[in-house]
Amino acid sequence: MKLKKITTRFFTTAIAALALAGCTSLDEEVLDEKLGDDASSPAGALAAAYDRLGDGTFTSIGGVFAMQEMASDIALLPTRGSDWGDGGKWRAMHEFTWAPDNAVVTDNWNRLNDGITRSLTAVASISSSTDADLPQKTILLAEAKGLLDFYLYHTLDLFGQAPYRDPLDLNAPVQALQAGEAIDNLILDVEALIPNLADMGSNNTHHGRFTKQAAYALLSSMYLNRAVFKDRYNASSAFNFTEAAVSGNGTDMDRVIYYTSLLIDSGMYQLSSNYFESFDIANTNAPELIFAISQKIDGVHNGSNDLAYNSMERNQRCSPINRGTNASCITPEFYAMWDGNHTDPRFNRKYQYADGTWFMNDGTDTSVPATSIVPNSSPQQPWFHFNRGLQEGQQYGPKLITGPAFEMDGNRIKVSALVCEKSTSTPMNFTPELNFDIPSQSVFSQNQINRGVRCFKYEFDTGSGNGASNVDIALYRLGGIYTMRAEAYMRKGDAASALADINLLRTSRTRESLYGNAPGTPIASITMDILYREIALEMYWEMWRRPQMVRFGKLEAALPGSAKPATQPFRRVFPIPQQTMDVSDLFTQNQGYAD
Repeated sequence: MKLKKITTRFFTTAIAALALAGCTSLDEEVLDEKLGDDASSPAGALAAAYDRLGDGTFTSIGGVFAMQEMASDIALLPTRGSDWGDGGKWRAMHEFTWAPDNAVVTDNWNRLNDGITRSLTAVASISSSTDADLPQKTILLAEAKGLLDFYLYHTLDLFGQAPYRDPLDLNAPVQALQAGEAIDNLILDVEALIPNLADMGSNNTHHGRFTKQAAYALLSSMYLNRAVFKDRYNASSAFNFTEAAVSGNGTDMDRVIYYTSLLIDSGMYQLSSNYFESFDIANTNAPELIFAISQKIDGVHNGSNDLAYNSMERNQRCSPINRGTNASCITPEFYAMWDGNHTDPRFNRKYQYADGTWFMNDGTDTSVPATSIVPNSSPQQPWFHFNRGLQEGQQYGPKLITGPAFEMDGNRIKVSALVCEKSTSTPMNFTPELNFDIPSQSVFSQNQINRGVRCFKYEFDTGSGNGASNVDIALYRLGGIYTMRAEAYMRKGDAASALADINLLRTSRTRESLYGNAPGTPIASITMDILYREIALEMYWEMWRRPQMVRFGKLEAALPGSAKPATQPFRRVFPIPQQTMDVSDLFTQNQGYAD
């Protein structure tokens, strides 16, 4: 790989530093207890590298989600009256006005760079250990290198550049990897790791570890986006997806099909008939998860609940001591993609209580049982379960009374029409239309804070306040693998195979028993525009949309319903943060962002 080699004291210090932050479980039976004791040990250093996937990076609205979903046609976080102004940092992500000083951009650059640093530290620490000191050294070293490539890939995807230093040479200079040059070497690096990685489920591995299967998924992403990395600013989005693969085996799309098929045909994963199972609290054994962030509530390094909590209104309360925060919503453009598909099992799913009561959320509910209890609550708190998926229109649920307690109907939780907590004269009517007073600015007045359809894809975990969760966050799951294969087939001109994959996604999902467990309906034909929609219906809220928009040539188009203007190709990457540019001579500012 041809690299730009410019040293800088700032990044040399950062890369050399040990990652001493909290850790996550590697081997549930062997490593978990020791990892927090000594993060400078080989196992502890690897755990610290895994931990960086969480702690806000891929688990919160302000993490990678903000850059991949808000800077797209899926999501936005508008200013809502007195809330979520925050210097305009959230609005900027969807209005495409971010600059090098944007706090979201800076925070995520720092998080991903920290992931690179921790992974480099793990590689160095494991490499210097002996087999006697570290059983499974070969596997753990391959995992550390795989994590390093994962962090580098996402940094290059978002920023076009990434810092790197040879972890085995203390005198090696820090280098600035450039996406167009680095992508080939990253692919070859990951392919070389495969023989040394464990199959998921062997050697005490699980979906929270970087296994052979995680490598296949990452390689699928790399090959699918390689053409974009090599020609990021192509004005007409005429990317060369048929370029010969760097491995020498067919084209990039052939390799996408190869690696996705290894996962699909392995028999290790199955599409869930309940689409939302992959996003449940109890998703540890969800059959679609290939590589995920293993979250838990343990009082030490609690998982994040933000992907569920953020979109929920403040008066939507899963218990008397839990609530949402009335922030993010979906765009009108994404909602319109569901036209004719509101019976699709991925659109939403109603909750059924143990006594058979369904929560309909349509004004016909009068009460639900109070027998579902918040885990470990003392005194015991009733748990109200909201429906999943996209929530639009007038919302219903429990009202809070003095105590705090839910308003009851005998021994059942009374269900009432809700209003917004910070504008009690405003019905909690989640409207698909946003209708900003100034169309180019995603700002609501106080009596407009109800607007926007909300996304309850992830289950709200009530186990420890509003912020913690046991939900494992999918980085790669089988549904996404099918979408990548379908796209590769289409780009090779095989529409029939692409249609078959998309229809399998549609018909493998079933609705709840309230609707007779009816399967989704197939579509009759497919085009690139239909495929673009179908990928959104499967993968919304999962931090992959911006690269999809770039590949399909959709990112520059205006979204007039949600304040996104027409933009220039330089917005396909984010700027290097000004804080970094001020102290480092390593990077050259990305096109379009220089003073």
